[in-house]
Amino acid sequence: MYNILKPKMLFVFVVLALFSCEEDNETPSLRAKFDYATLTPLTPYTSTFVDASGSTTVNLFEGNTRYIMFYAINNYMTSRISANEQIEAIKLKNMFSNTGSPFDDISTGSVLVDGEVLNTSGVQLRNVVAFSKPATQAEAERAALKSNFEQIEEASNHILETASAGQAGKLGTRLVDAKGIELAQVIQKSLIGALQLDYIGNVLMEEGLNADNTRVVGDKNYTELEHNWDIAYGLLTLNPVYLEGSTDGSRGTFEFGAGSYIWEYNKGSYADIHPAFLKGRAAIVNNDHSTLQEQATFIRTEIEKTVANAALGYLGKWKTDQTEADRAHHIGEGLGFIYSLRFATIHEADAAFSDDIIENLVGAPNGFWDIDADKINAASEAISTKFGL
Repeated sequence: MYNILKPKMLFVFVVLALFSCEEDNETPSLRAKFDYATLTPLTPYTSTFVDASGSTTVNLFEGNTRYIMFYAINNYMTSRISANEQIEAIKLKNMFSNTGSPFDDISTGSVLVDGEVLNTSGVQLRNVVAFSKPATQAEAERAALKSNFEQIEEASNHILETASAGQAGKLGTRLVDAKGIELAQVIQKSLIGALQLDYIGNVLMEEGLNADNTRVVGDKNYTELEHNWDIAYGLLTLNPVYLEGSTDGSRGTFEFGAGSYIWEYNKGSYADIHPAFLKGRAAIVNNDHSTLQEQATFIRTEIEKTVANAALGYLGKWKTDQTEADRAHHIGEGLGFIYSLRFATIHEADAAFSDDIIENLVGAPNGFWDIDADKINAASEAISTKFGL
């Protein structure tokens, strides 16, 4: 059957088709256009982005919950070590996957933890750790972390003994395994990479930038793209203004994990991270993808540089430390940061790069106890070259 269009109808059809093509090239705006010039380094994140009724379109719950879970895992390990108590691998694994109501209230310290809120949140760390990697590799990275949980439990069986080559125990106040590795530091710094660097940089600020921005999610007040950006901010900090009041000599807000080390090991750029998050969020409102991409690339690059600088910093401290306890502590931190470099995709680092450095540093039978200046220098040179530092 032939479809015969009258000339007038054909004209209308062509106009409508052209109009549709033009509309397809522009994402419809849900919000009033945002004036970038109104943003300042002290502009608070949540209250700045609102809908027509004045209600915030920001929801930080998911990001903040994972941040607090990460903090709680670290607190569990360090508090047990300070109290000379055994660490249970099953507890750490359950906290990692949020299984069996593993979180307890923590009423001391800089972060107050409500165990019930975490336990019933429906949020976990495990499913987003190493998320950017292919499934098999992601599972391997998660398995490596869980293996560290088992190793720290084993080391804690010797918590009342003095550590030496081949003997787990304490060096000063630090718990190390039989190879002199402070696993609590390895776990903490490894999660900075596998959780924060990877999920923020390689997921939410990579593929996550392609999320829908044309409609709100269900009965929520935000689009999928807005929420991806908010999760990233919430996983970095609990504060409305990240690093508010900070100077090179003093950090103005409490930060944990990557948020702290950005200030400590990226003096040239830490003050620009909060403005970049603000401008990126405003770019989402404006459907300004090029500006959004610029801010995402900046944030990702600076977090990667932070991790590399931290690895170099802790390797360097081995040379200046005066005690074995301090050297072991700083090598543990350095190893965790070196592991995290595998997630530095902007700088094209990978697991092989990280693993080779770690093997050359502590692959000998006595691990930490066999480190010498040549091994430190070789590791530092490899990182400096890769990251242009």
